[in-house]
Amino acid sequence: MDISSTGLRVLRQIAESGSFTAAAARLGYTQSAVSRQAAALEHSAGAVLFERRPDGVRLTPAGLTLLRHARTMLAALAAAERDLTGGAVHSAPVRCGAVPSAGAAIWPAALARLAQTDPHLTVTTREGTTPSLVRALRAGSLDLAVLTSRPPHRPFDGETPRLHLHTVAETELAVAAPARGDFAGRASVHVDELAEAAWIAAPSSGSEPLLGVWPGLPGRPRVVHSARDWLTKLHLVAGGFGVTTVPARLAPVLPHGVSLLRVEGAPVEVRRVLVARLAGRPAPAITAVTQAIMSAA
Repeated sequence: MDISSTGLRVLRQIAESGSFTAAAARLGYTQSAVSRQAAALEHSAGAVLFERRPDGVRLTPAGLTLLRHARTMLAALAAAERDLTGGAVHSAPVRCGAVPSAGAAIWPAALARLAQTDPHLTVTTREGTTPSLVRALRAGSLDLAVLTSRPPHRPFDGETPRLHLHTVAETELAVAAPARGDFAGRASVHVDELAEAAWIAAPSSGSEPLLGVWPGLPGRPRVVHSARDWLTKLHLVAGGFGVTTVPARLAPVLPHGVSLLRVEGAPVEVRRVLVARLAGRPAPAITAVTQAIMSAA
């Protein structure tokens, strides 16, 4: 096969982004250039690599096979570049992702620990939704991801081999409410009282659930404000504009004016915080970062 490094990077980015358009934007290419690279890859491989679907683009089994080799080849090219430019003495960065709520509670403490125990390591972080971070892991754009799951804790995707998962912590879901107002001075709320509440939630899509509304709420939730950023949601709560859900472990970093309420009259909602990586033996740097995350939880 005659495949260029550019083609391999395009393959990886399509796998991560889930569309030609998003891949082009992240790579700084035109969509037509990405489409040409995709067509050239398929021609060279002699196989269909991409499945075009209404909700985006997914790799076929042949595409996933090529992606596994692409990760190895691109990593080798990066190592060669470091050697040629005199960068071999420095460790490669450990690329980490996290869902926003987990990152806020974990990253500061984990990075502070690494600064003491492994100061030679370079760690980069980014936020994302669980589906986008899982795609980035599979594509080889991330080395680790801090994710959350809800019962029954199914696998994050259907690909094999399964992602390797470390359970960091378990935390109950709670309701963040204004410190002043209907729930002022309370430590709990009955689920029936939340039926008519004004909710502040992240917009949902076909692949991502509505985040910020209590699961199994009686009736249709009344979402008055839509925001993806959890800090935006919490400041709207502090202003008295509604309520939202939040993991109880975020209590130490809640802004002033927000109270945390335990929900009664409904099953306890437990969220699991996990560190995910690709299967196989991890590099020492990845192990060190994983241990720092576990210690910070």
